[in-house]
Amino acid sequence: MTLPGHRRKSNFKMFPSSENFYVAWRAQPSAANVIRDENDRPVERLLQAVWLHQRLRRDQLKTTEGKSVRIFHPGFASAEGGPDFRGAVIQIGDDAPRSGDVEVDLCASGWRAHGHDRNPNFQNVILHVVWDGAGVHASTCRNGGASNEPKVKLQTPLPTLAIHDKLDASLAELELWLENESSRSFPENLRGQCCAPMRELDGTQLTGLLREAAGARLQAKAARFRARAQHAGWEQSLWEGLFRALGYKYNTWPMQLLAESRRRWARGTDSAFGLQARLLGISGLLPSELPRASGGGNNYLRRVWDRWWRERDEFNDCALPRTVWKFHGLRPANHPQRRLALAAHWLAAGDTVQQLERWCAADLPDKKFPHSLRKIFEVECDEFWSWHWTFRSARLRKPQPLLGDARVTDLAVNVVLPWLWARAVEGKNGRLQHVLEWRYFAWPPAGDNSVLRLARQRLLGTGRNCLCQSAAAQQGLIQIASDFCGRSNTLCEDCRFPELARGWRAQAVT
Repeated sequence: MTLPGHRRKSNFKMFPSSENFYVAWRAQPSAANVIRDENDRPVERLLQAVWLHQRLRRDQLKTTEGKSVRIFHPGFASAEGGPDFRGAVIQIGDDAPRSGDVEVDLCASGWRAHGHDRNPNFQNVILHVVWDGAGVHASTCRNGGASNEPKVKLQTPLPTLAIHDKLDASLAELELWLENESSRSFPENLRGQCCAPMRELDGTQLTGLLREAAGARLQAKAARFRARAQHAGWEQSLWEGLFRALGYKYNTWPMQLLAESRRRWARGTDSAFGLQARLLGISGLLPSELPRASGGGNNYLRRVWDRWWRERDEFNDCALPRTVWKFHGLRPANHPQRRLALAAHWLAAGDTVQQLERWCAADLPDKKFPHSLRKIFEVECDEFWSWHWTFRSARLRKPQPLLGDARVTDLAVNVVLPWLWARAVEGKNGRLQHVLEWRYFAWPPAGDNSVLRLARQRLLGTGRNCLCQSAAAQQGLIQIASDFCGRSNTLCEDCRFPELARGWRAQAVT
């Protein structure tokens, strides 16, 4: 078989980490890139990244008082002061799930040392995440109360979770993956100091820089799949990645949680409808009241409820609270009800993983591999969801696909190609690595979005999309913005990227 990558050998090169200028330069130590303190403990920034990405063995989490901790949503990183994460949904012990804030500190004593116990902005904190839980009971009482201050009436100590022994990989491995992850949003839409040195790069040099940054992004995503596969297996890690991708920006974590319990709720049924009923029931997204009138979409909803009513006690331990889902700003086509219906079809097919493996090994023409991947994921027709955006929406005049081209590209560059590439690396299959890398760099671009527009404005001083003519170039731009813009302020203080751009031009010229 002639591998597609071989036809492009003269125009294609994917550097391993040791030869990737971007990766090697980024890894150089600097005052702003220290991730351990003098006691060889992770700094707070790394702990925040671990929490944001939930690089934890979540089935083993317990508070310092021994109560189980179930994370329905880690919350959204806050750049406005106050607690580190807002809007988390967490269950402590047998209590009902609660929505609130999460504060991350290196030590339990940080709660009082940083004045959180006296700051009203921290009154909604429901969990204190620390590296080391020593001294927690004397430090994390609300309203300023330590046990040696009898004049202050103490409340119940704030639940505290120590994570030093709950990481899903070694600290060294997490450092490699997380050292350039940022828990903050990109800065405001201003031109950065890198615009001037970036203008000095010609088209070939700029394309090469974006290519290496995209390679770093591929490696980082593959590392996450590999770490998860070590605990749950390769197939499970793939399903979790697919569900995350269907969660879009705000619903990544509830989708992830549903995927983690897949082995429980996927047993005993192989029909798309049966899986839809279970997923919609477990997710908490079924309407609480049945419509009185019958006919059309109401019949589908009644059938789902009839099915779920008989099974919900069996799967109660997998159920999510409805509050974990975010709907604000969602387009109707992206509603999680509709995305779960699509995932049910993938699972019902029974051979989705095997189809992806065959797609990986197939000798496909240059322009055929995106279309052939879409054929694996698309659903020709769903009795209800091809005609409705949500349970409440009116019937559409014509059927709408459950999966668009832009989402196929997202699945390819964020899930399918990194997962397959990680397996090729694990199996030391160099030829397959080369094929997957070629497809990654040749993949057509996805649609433009606010993140890309901001990154172009920040890095290039322009909103034009002319330089992102492949999905990999878009990924490279996002990676640079994440590595550098996401770690600096609007004035680019302490940002090292202008130096990298000049170094890239110098090595390209030589």
